[in-house]
Amino acid sequence: MACAKNKDRMSIIPLGGFGESGKNMLAIEYDGEILVLDAGLMLPEEEMLGIDCVIPDISFLLENEEKIKGIVLSHGHEGHIGALPYILRELSAPVYGTPLTLGLVEDKLLGAGYSKGETKLQEVRLGERAQIGSFGVDFIRVNHSIPDAAALGIHTDLGTIVYTGDFKFDQTPADGRITDFNRLTELGDGGVLLLLSESTNAEKAGCTGSELEVEETLEKIFSQAEGRLIIAISAFNLNRLQQVLQLSQRRDRKVVLVGKDLMAAVRTASRLKYFQVPEKLVLNWGHMEDLPSNKQVILASGSRGSPFSILAPSALGGEREFKILPGDTVVIASGAGNLNGRMTTRIIDHLFLEGAQVIYEGISGIGASSHAAQEELKMMINLVRPRYFVPMHGEYRQLMHHSKLARAVGIPGERIFILENGNILQISAAGARVTGKVTAGKVLVDGLGVGDVGRVVLRDRRHLSQDGILIVVITMAKAKGEVVAGPDLISRGFVYVRESEDLLEEARDKVREVLDKCEENRVYEWSTIKSMVRQTLGRFLFERTRRRPMILPIIVEI
Repeated sequence: MACAKNKDRMSIIPLGGFGESGKNMLAIEYDGEILVLDAGLMLPEEEMLGIDCVIPDISFLLENEEKIKGIVLSHGHEGHIGALPYILRELSAPVYGTPLTLGLVEDKLLGAGYSKGETKLQEVRLGERAQIGSFGVDFIRVNHSIPDAAALGIHTDLGTIVYTGDFKFDQTPADGRITDFNRLTELGDGGVLLLLSESTNAEKAGCTGSELEVEETLEKIFSQAEGRLIIAISAFNLNRLQQVLQLSQRRDRKVVLVGKDLMAAVRTASRLKYFQVPEKLVLNWGHMEDLPSNKQVILASGSRGSPFSILAPSALGGEREFKILPGDTVVIASGAGNLNGRMTTRIIDHLFLEGAQVIYEGISGIGASSHAAQEELKMMINLVRPRYFVPMHGEYRQLMHHSKLARAVGIPGERIFILENGNILQISAAGARVTGKVTAGKVLVDGLGVGDVGRVVLRDRRHLSQDGILIVVITMAKAKGEVVAGPDLISRGFVYVRESEDLLEEARDKVREVLDKCEENRVYEWSTIKSMVRQTLGRFLFERTRRRPMILPIIVEI
């Protein structure tokens, strides 16, 4: 879908993060130019077997690549920058962000095989404005769990857009730097055409707890822990990480870092002076083993910065990065959004079974969120006072709750738009309305493959995980088309051969009957033979076992 130059209207086009948690990406089209905001990934859902991550479908951007003036990042979390290593291989555009955000991006790009300087990274400090094509973009300080987080004030001839990114209003933030309320108020006084505001905590009443409260809880945990402290944390929650390091130093405990993303984030933030690692505080594993347990802190984070994936091997008996010991105190220092799902509850249960004391949100204040709750969301609307309002960055119910908050503070319902990924919201002097849809969706990343795993592959993986596979090998003579050997049956994940010999022998008989019937009717087409074997064997096995293994007939010609 091509863009046309027009100063009288603009289009807001969400490509990710609307009706879902993560893979945030939004395009603004104005005067024949496109500005892209954020480029995030999301972790796979439980049914996405083998998938590493999910990124936005950028078909619309590729069709309009010559119009793209830049990709602007609000902050350095995976849900906002994680897709860049994948999409920048297809899309050439400069990337704008604050110093820490771009430092994390550069690390990700180098880790993905990019050469240094291959991608144009444009640094903008908080409080500064970048001119990107016809868009003037203010980077406005907001509080979040990572330093250098920004709301974006985007200026066009048609009007100003405020894009909050992820934020909360913390009066006692960990780094002592509060949100730039003055700049947000100035934008509101000057007139804001549209507010795009995050919705993660739109269901939560009141205000989000301060980082100061979390520090008090951590202080209590440190004082009471008699053995090792194992703290599972998001690799990119740098404010919480800093608190843990400072407490460890005060309590005379040494720290070991576990997790590639965690170590990379600490290294980058330290190099850019956003993070302080006290001298001789962090040790490697070999030196930690010489210390008594009550002098040890293990800071751990798993793949994609997840606090839980690092605990899963230890709790569920897989390959162990470290072993949980009786007397350990395990702290899950993350927000409530990470405490959902059957796998998480299983991990916590197993940690208890292994003799650890487990501290997590629900029994303590350890997991204070880094996202604005209802009163803060209303305050953002009141500061900005927009003409139009669009809730973003949340599942559909969260967008609905956020829209109700906007109505409660005086925005008329006809000026509130709940969008889905791909919707085109067109705004002009005459009004605003949804005018159409572009291609948008999920692209699955599996190893080095991007987008080559679709619904059929996922269906097959689910099938294999549930009922296994039965391979049928038939050897046929090339000249006459006769069966010269087999059928041989190979079971993987379906039945144990030694305990199911009678069942498999009956299955061979069924296959022989099919082959005899094909020979009798002069059926030599391989696809037909395979289909008949699959159907007959499938019915037989379901009748006998009430299971439906994947049946894979293989014909070998000699």
